[in-house]
Amino acid sequence: MTHSLPDISLDTQAHIHTPINWVGMDNIDLPLYLIKAHDNEKSALPVLVCFQVDIGNAKTKGIHMSRLYQLLGELAAVQPLTADTLLATLHKAISQQQEAYASQARLILRFNLLLQRPALLSNNLGGWKSYPVQLHAQLSPVGFKLSAEVKVGYSSTCPCSAALARQLLAEHFKKSFASHTHCKVEQVAHWLQLHGSFATPHSQRSQATVKVELVQNCADFGLVTLINLIEETLATPLQTAVKRIDEQEFARLNGQNLMFVEDAARRIQHALTGRYSDFSVSVRHLESLHAHDALASIEQATTRDLSI
Repeated sequence: MTHSLPDISLDTQAHIHTPINWVGMDNIDLPLYLIKAHDNEKSALPVLVCFQVDIGNAKTKGIHMSRLYQLLGELAAVQPLTADTLLATLHKAISQQQEAYASQARLILRFNLLLQRPALLSNNLGGWKSYPVQLHAQLSPVGFKLSAEVKVGYSSTCPCSAALARQLLAEHFKKSFASHTHCKVEQVAHWLQLHGSFATPHSQRSQATVKVELVQNCADFGLVTLINLIEETLATPLQTAVKRIDEQEFARLNGQNLMFVEDAARRIQHALTGRYSDFSVSVRHLESLHAHDALASIEQATTRDLSI
């Protein structure tokens, strides 16, 4: 005997008549596939998904969340994940929630992208680095928008601290050689090897969070290209496996790339300009001198027609 099951979402109305901007589900586990731009291999990633639509009808009690969940199952079967498949999923989500007068939908995909990184100088040495990524896909009456946010770790050495350390070192050098009329290069070199760290500038682990609007037809959503651009721009990315020669090179790079948070933000902004239309940059230096962090951010946006 078949019984008709109640559907509270359709059969009842909300007590308070108000449209809802976003409703749906978050932290859904899903395996998705991307194509790596550098080797064209498919790689399954464990992804946490947020999937939402709006409720345009103020009297509608709720949406059918199971329909959203089923769409994610279809999305997981697609290889590889592309902007077109995300757009198609959003279209279906809106069409399947018309009882609620849905007019927009969005997907937020959160995952860690593992990339293999070589040592700075040592041959056949390297390791894996994890980069937190978020992909944002949204479809609304004004059009489809796709963006990516990546977090990249790097090292930063304070220019002010470096200047103060150099001043102390210079004063210590003057005192040490005050009685010398002439100094041989070998003497100075030997003295520097013993006393060059008399005062050292402070460095800290730092993080850049960069969000960019993406073009739709881009392999792996351009994530590897974006991450590489940020690391090359800052010049002091965090390392994986190192030997002494690599650690020495890392110290040299830090010494040649002194930067405040303002410098880091401007460097990234300059590198992104012309490559991406809309973007935001936020950098955080986890200070080793202070108990607080230093922050800087820059946003750049253009106004244009997003209609499909």
